[in-house]
Amino acid sequence: MNQIQSLLSDCLIRTKHVEHAAIIKLKDETVWASTLGFNLQPQHALLLSSAFFKNLLHVRREGLYFKETHYKCVRADECSIYLKNEDRGLIAVKTDSYILVATYSEGMYPSVCVEALEKLAEYFRDKEN
Repeated sequence: MNQIQSLLSDCLIRTKHVEHAAIIKLKDETVWASTLGFNLQPQHALLLSSAFFKNLLHVRREGLYFKETHYKCVRADECSIYLKNEDRGLIAVKTDSYILVATYSEGMYPSVCVEALEKLAEYFRDKEN
């Protein structure tokens, strides 16, 4: 496990309210790191990048179809997108260089997932400046 994967595990997975997580580099829209079992393909990275940069209004209105699941939008702004499908959810947070992604599933608290991911994004924002 590399240092970034360890960071994802320590900061997110260990909360027990994040099922999977990944970091996408905005520079080339590639997956930089992901937790075990979260296989993000290049088209998933492109989809999340375009959700922030091209389709934010559409995501707000229509939600997002991600990895064969349709998610309704709970919140979408230039920094964060929160999506929900029944007892599952997808959270994406953008910094200047990355998109951080986390999922939660049934029995997990969405608020803990959001808080953990937003804190990790803040850590990356501090490092970028």
